[in-house]
Amino acid sequence: MESMGKKKPHRPRRSFTPESKTEIVGLCRRGDRSVGQVARDFELTETAVRDWVKQAEVVAVERNGLTSSEREKLAVLRRENRRLREDVDVLKRATAFFAKETR
Repeated sequence: MESMGKKKPHRPRRSFTPESKTEIVGLCRRGDRSVGQVARDFELTETAVRDWVKQAEVVAVERNGLTSSEREKLAVLRRENRRLREDVDVLKRATAFFAKETR
């Protein structure tokens, strides 16, 4: 019961260059080592390495999905869409208010 409430020390988030990601993905794709082994060797999570491999396959058109630039553009368009919907909602309420006032 003493261990409840104690958290593991938080490791700071690391960033990787595209070149280092490409190297790690290459090691996985060659088939010499498993994704798990490569992840352990570079002190990464298997999930991160698997995501990098999947993304490399998307870019190489080996897998269906969005490229990084497409994913980024989609996020921008979703934010813009949400903002426009909010603007339309405000305009609808203002129209209803002024329609009521002019009667």
